[in-house]
Formats: sequence, C-alpha cells, structure tokens
Amino acid sequence: MENTDPLNDRNVALAWAELQAHASVGQPLEADAYRLAFADPEFLLRRETRGIRFQLEMLKPDLEQQALGIEDTVVVFGSARFPAPEDAERELAAAKAGSDAAALQVAERRMRNAQFYDQARLFARLVANYSADRAATERLYICTGGGPGIMEAANRGAHEMGALTVGLSIALPHEQSGNRYVSPSLNFKFHYFALRKMHFMMRAKALVAFPGGFGTLDELFEVVTLVQTGKTRAVPIILYGSSYWKNLLNFDVLIEEGAISPGDLKLFNYVDTPQEAWNAIKAFYQL
Repeated sequence: MENTDPLNDRNVALAWAELQAHASVGQPLEADAYRLAFADPEFLLRRETRGIRFQLEMLKPDLEQQALGIEDTVVVFGSARFPAPEDAERELAAAKAGSDAAALQVAERRMRNAQFYDQARLFARLVANYSADRAATERLYICTGGGPGIMEAANRGAHEMGALTVGLSIALPHEQSGNRYVSPSLNFKFHYFALRKMHFMMRAKALVAFPGGFGTLDELFEVVTLVQTGKTRAVPIILYGSSYWKNLLNFDVLIEEGAISPGDLKLFNYVDTPQEAWNAIKAFYQL
C-alpha cells in the first residue's frame, strides 16, 4: 500500500463530510471495509463494539465539561410532566371554558404541581447567584436530565442568572432534544442510562430531588445506594416537598422490617422551600 499519510484533520473532515452527506438525505451508508473505522456507523453499532460506545459516552461529556471548567454541580431531579405556571394557567383557562370534567381535573392538578416548577427555578437562581462572584474553582453549576418540567425549570433559573447550565439527556422515543435553557456546549445526549447516571455523580456536590415519577425514583435511589454503601463520597441528598415524599415513601417500614438501619434516614433531608434546600447545602459544606 503506497498511501501512508497519517490521520490528520483533512482525513477526519472528509470522513465526517461523507457521513453528513448521506445522513442529510436519509441514505444509510453501505458497508465498506475500506472506510475509516470511526466513520463506519455499521461497525460502531455492532454488538462487539459496545465497549467503545461506552467509552465514548464516558469521555465526551467529561472532556467538554473539563474544557469549560465545570468541576462541581448541584444535580436537580424531578418530573418532566410538571408545567411552568404560565402554561398551566393557559391550560386551566381553556379547560374551564370547555365542558370536559376530566380535562378540568387534569388541568387543576397540573396547575397545583406547577408550584414545583417555580420553586425549582428559584432554587437554581440561588445556586447561580452564589456562584456568580466566586472564583472558577468554587462555583457550583446546575445539572439536570435536560428534559422538560422540573429539569427545564432548574436550567431556566440558572440561565436567567447568566450561568452555564448542564443537561444530560437520554435518547427516548417520546422525548426530543434538551430544553432550551441548557447551555448549547453542555447539552449532552446519552444512549446508556448507566453512563448518564455516572456523569450525574462524577461532579455532584449535592442532589435535590423534586417530586417525580419512575425516572426520578430510579435516579434518587441510585444516589442513596451509592452513598449508603460508600461507593461515592457523602453529599447532601435533599427531598423537596416533604408531603409528597412522605406520602410516597414510608421509610419507617424499612426500619421496622430491618431492611435499613435507623441511621440511614440521615442520608437525606426533607425541605419545602428553595431557601431551605440551599441552606441545607450551605450547612453541609459550611459555605
């Protein structure tokens, strides 16, 4: 073989251009043994290359956050289904104007839950305001799952204060791109839940779990388990909305049955206002 030129920017650009040219018109690339391995989707999506895809999902968000100096985050979890108050008000007005009792009931519930959107937004503003005049190494950045609802609210609050804000989205059939308040350079999309969870914890200095569903519970218990078992450093774990969480989860049953120790309840705190959530973080780190 006479062509021994090393891989360079031109080679990379040409390979990428070929991929883009086909993708833009919806044409799959045909299998080609001569194509550069990293530019061969059929090769990269094989079962045998799954480990490479793991590594790529590990490296890309890590390197990009390093480049922007993001080392410490406050992770906010919560329902993707809780709307902004202004949206909930419009829905409620429309439902009241109609004659569908079921639609009115849903609209009233969404209006009630919109308070958590507002509170997540205010909490994120507190974090961003604290970090605004700090040295780069002392700043805390809001990080969410990148979706709508509570996640959008937290990204929105930080964005409104002029702060960078992180979104770690997951590729799902019913969800689109990250919400518009995630900083474009920090808007990451994952295929693997496991890698996404790892990134949540890699930089987390605190976790604030607002009311949510299966996804929020999954993420919350992942963090609680990691801290309980010593697999990660202790961080403040804050359950926002004490009535919601205490109605949903009866931890006393776990103690009564010997499934957890009484001391395990100290792994998390209940709060009901944005300031209480921020105060809990400040107290933990003596800020």
